[in-house]
Amino acid sequence: MRPMNGIPCSTAYESDLAPIGFRVHSTWRGGVRSRSTVDSFTTDAHRVRRLFTISADEPFERGGHNTAPNPQELLIAALNACLVARYATAAAVNGIALERLDIESTGELDLRPPITTDQIGSPGFESLRCKVRVKGNATPERFRELHETAMCESPNFFNLSLPVRIDTTLEVEG
Repeated sequence: MRPMNGIPCSTAYESDLAPIGFRVHSTWRGGVRSRSTVDSFTTDAHRVRRLFTISADEPFERGGHNTAPNPQELLIAALNACLVARYATAAAVNGIALERLDIESTGELDLRPPITTDQIGSPGFESLRCKVRVKGNATPERFRELHETAMCESPNFFNLSLPVRIDTTLEVEG
């Protein structure tokens, strides 16, 4: 078992599914606003068309126009949505009928610059707290098992719990 954020997860993920490729294109919309577009995903060299747009902005207090969630709120929403999907799937597979499933996640950012030049700033979340409220036709023990399964099978829980390498390139147009 590989612990992930304190939860023991099996290292052998049994699946015959090929990796799924995602691509999101984001464009600056003036000020601190952006719009991201999702047009497809790929699996087994098959492209599945989709068309969604996601806007982001900052509140007035952070120099924005308060027209959309900020990037941190979208990050937490993506975590919660992924967890809801994994809970619902694991419940259905295990014959658990859900009556209620709510996830409330919170976290704080310290965006203050370092006090001295030798300090390295860390503008991200130091931790997130997720409170899951669930009700259905299962015992508390079965819900604990469902909880562990959902955490172990959630790609976004994994991505936020462990470091993910991010490779960047810069193209400067002349």
